[in-house]
Amino acid sequence: MIFLQTKKRTVIAAAAIAAAVMAFVAACIIAASAAPAVSPNGMTVVIDPGHGGRDGGVVGSSTGEKESDINLGIAKSLRHFLREAGYEVVMTRESDVDLATDGEGFKKSDMLARKTIIDEAAPDLVVSVHQNFYPMKDVHGAQVFYAASSSEGREYAERMQSVLNASLDCDREAKSGDYYILQCSSSPSLLVECGFLSNPTDEANLVTAAYQQKVAYAIATGVRSLLESDEAVAAAITGSLG
Repeated sequence: MIFLQTKKRTVIAAAAIAAAVMAFVAACIIAASAAPAVSPNGMTVVIDPGHGGRDGGVVGSSTGEKESDINLGIAKSLRHFLREAGYEVVMTRESDVDLATDGEGFKKSDMLARKTIIDEAAPDLVVSVHQNFYPMKDVHGAQVFYAASSSEGREYAERMQSVLNASLDCDREAKSGDYYILQCSSSPSLLVECGFLSNPTDEANLVTAAYQQKVAYAIATGVRSLLESDEAVAAAITGSLG
């Protein structure tokens, strides 16, 4: 019964937050430069823009845009929105680079470097930003992954997925994933596949700055719904809209 009540509350909260996202995101982007400084809230989020440098990730079917570039664009906007909400934000990369060093396998070296950044930050949450690809072009939408061994990760992923479904007009379920970034630290961690570069509509949206900002704001809202009370998030958004 407690689980059902919690899940119901999460769905209702996600729907309310998503409605605010749709109304607020355009105004937030325009007014961002004039926003007043926000006091730190004492929480830290690590944002991991997947791939980078020699590892471009998947490529858009029509545009040829690299996943790594889209990941970075969304991550930078996400950083902005979280900082505006008072979070300390640590990025695993801030430009089109990989973190691999000589002497080890490329991918292993890159991932170990990301782990080091996460460990040093000791964050309240890790969000790894990625784009998906699938042979069937009709598959679309954002999807959240969590480590199968983490009950907290599963709860966070399901709540984040609810926000993304409502905010980005998709209908997917959070799933467990065997990704190193989800298992390399003791911090709760989510991997967000923001859309499918194999789907024409997703791709056309994801290569634009406006949609990248929309996705980033949805993720930021999801983060806040996980780490802050529903009342605090609703009050913050209502205040911004007022």
